[in-house]
Amino acid sequence: MVLPKDKSPIYDIKISTVGPGYVSGQGAVQELTNMDLAMKLHYIRNVYYFKTQAFEGLTIINIKETLFCWLNHAYIPCGRLRKTDSGRPFVKCNDCGVRLYEAKCNMSLDEWLESRDDVCHNLLVPNQVLGPDLFYSPLVYMQLTKFKCGGTAVGVSWSHVLGDLFSLAGFMNLWGQATNKKYPAQPLQMAHSTNEAHILKSPLKDPLSIKRVGPVDTHWVTSNATKMETSSFYVSWPDLARLQSKICGDKNQQQIPPFESICTVVWQSVAKVKPGSEVKTVTICKADSKKSTNGVMTNKAQTIKVVKTDSSVEESSPMELGLLIMNQAVDEQSNIEEAIESENELLDFLVYGTNLTFVDLQGAPLYDMNVRGQTPVYVNCAIDNIGDEGVVLVFPVRKDESEGVTVSITLPKNHVSKVKSVLKTEWSLC
Repeated sequence: MVLPKDKSPIYDIKISTVGPGYVSGQGAVQELTNMDLAMKLHYIRNVYYFKTQAFEGLTIINIKETLFCWLNHAYIPCGRLRKTDSGRPFVKCNDCGVRLYEAKCNMSLDEWLESRDDVCHNLLVPNQVLGPDLFYSPLVYMQLTKFKCGGTAVGVSWSHVLGDLFSLAGFMNLWGQATNKKYPAQPLQMAHSTNEAHILKSPLKDPLSIKRVGPVDTHWVTSNATKMETSSFYVSWPDLARLQSKICGDKNQQQIPPFESICTVVWQSVAKVKPGSEVKTVTICKADSKKSTNGVMTNKAQTIKVVKTDSSVEESSPMELGLLIMNQAVDEQSNIEEAIESENELLDFLVYGTNLTFVDLQGAPLYDMNVRGQTPVYVNCAIDNIGDEGVVLVFPVRKDESEGVTVSITLPKNHVSKVKSVLKTEWSLC
């Protein structure tokens, strides 16, 4: 099934705003950490696909009632951004709510998922950014799309300033609990901002993992020098085992883990299609196993590391690259936090896509969202407003139906098909 090009299959769109059912965080203020502000220009766009039974028989009034109850326990994302006299943003918890889109699709859920067109996911999640009316911009947008013959897509656009994808997953899982009339003992919180101000006598050298942009002022968006495109593919565990064996060799005692193996082959494949401009530095983002995020929205629970080589990535052996990623990655999170404030000036940065960026989401509880006893049949993840070097996401698939991961690659449009060709020819992927 190919999605129609001349007319959008999405129609009958209605827009409203839904907030907490009672006054919850009114008057409260949520300060933002330096790491929150480092990620403020990025947006996470997830789409959860459910079979008919999840929302069958529910009217939009019924659904909004669950949202009212849910947001009582997750009121911070219902707030709006404000700035201190010094210009530092914070969240005013004024219960203004999340923006809700209702839509219909003239295709069935099975037809939609069988299309295997990554553009289709974009139609099911709002693509708004914060600003230009920053003080009135919702931090979260949701879209409920009803498919022909049943099935519902729940799209959510999440401002990364609130927290990473694990934070978003926790936020959505709370809604699932609300549909089953289960609520947390404590409201969902954000990580506290400690005294992070750094008054520096001279500017620090920017970490390799970030790129200065802007200043963006009240419109939190940047533009790419080239048009970006996303393509994703499924990799089974047998495929991953074969990949590891090919990288390491049958007799090599040291194994490159699955995520690092994917990083290795994609890194080298991208280098091979970019002659004259070798990709010698990459960024690796992974959940920090030492930091618990249960009930907390935060941008400080993932490590952001850079890997740099002076050798030719194209001519290096995959094993060399894999070991480099495993053993030579340098954590830059603390340096990023320090770079946010320099000479009392609040700076704007991009993290994802400054270098070719790999994000490990294998442990994200995407399929824990339970709506009236039903979990998603598929969840798609994307990160928007990224740098020109691109982003590679590795996220789980539904375990009871298949074993493996989805690899989503976003690169300049003129590179995507070439990279896929290398991955298919040399690694039997895609």
